[in-house]
Amino acid sequence: MGEKNYLTPAEIAEYTINAGVAKTKLPALNMFMLGVLAGAFIAFAAEGSNMAAYNLFSGSATFGLGKALAGAIFGTGLMMVLIAGGELFTGNTMILAGILDGKVTLGEMLRNWFFVYAGNFAGALLIAFMMNGSGLFGSSSGLLGGVTIKIAAYKTGLTFTQAFFLGVMCNWLVCIAVWMCYGAKDMAGKLLAVFFPIWLFITSGFEHSVANMYYIPAGILAKGTKAWADSALALGVTPEKLAHLNWGTFVFNNLIPVTLGNVVGGGLFVGAAYWFVYIRKKEKTVVKISKKAV
Repeated sequence: MGEKNYLTPAEIAEYTINAGVAKTKLPALNMFMLGVLAGAFIAFAAEGSNMAAYNLFSGSATFGLGKALAGAIFGTGLMMVLIAGGELFTGNTMILAGILDGKVTLGEMLRNWFFVYAGNFAGALLIAFMMNGSGLFGSSSGLLGGVTIKIAAYKTGLTFTQAFFLGVMCNWLVCIAVWMCYGAKDMAGKLLAVFFPIWLFITSGFEHSVANMYYIPAGILAKGTKAWADSALALGVTPEKLAHLNWGTFVFNNLIPVTLGNVVGGGLFVGAAYWFVYIRKKEKTVVKISKKAV
């Protein structure tokens, strides 16, 4: 029989820890630049999924179908990150497993998170700026611009608790997608491993900090064009919610709680959980077996 083309969960746990160690050893500039690329890739996925589904987002009867269609496209962003190369903060929350295994220090992990997060922010903002300047938000007489604003207004209208739990569930699925991608040894397997969990997270309506670095700034920029703001009002965004959409509510109402939720979802429920199951007592078990064998 030939060699299997996948890793077992225990092998994925080892691979994930070693990948996290390698990530923390990157030069700061490389972390930042790879973060910019990853932020741009996720932003491309966000704008592309909106473009595909914005007509469906405009009505409550087709909203769920719109989310499903958007989810089918959004996974392309993570595929580009994992296969073409990029550093994504949400996936890097699993570096926590390396800390638990004693191979990464807290300072090394936080250094990685800082430069990657900053790069992700820069890359996502770049795409939001270019989309706003491209005129594409004027599609269908400004309907895409209105939907872009509506999505952003919804996200900044969440309570801290809502945003936190939506962030937890999101990155639990995102990191499972990364985890399974690590377990696949061929390109087709990696693509399939990413596709389904990401489709599920978008269809469910969970919150991803890096994606929101595009969604909300894009809405803030779009509302500066009267025709697009009027379109958002016609879609049911109240004047109060429109006024509430700004850089302050972006950071404090969404980005901070979603980021914290993402850390818990990926770092604890994936990285730490699988470390606990597969790695925690591995060395002790090996020693115990060897003593019995003597």
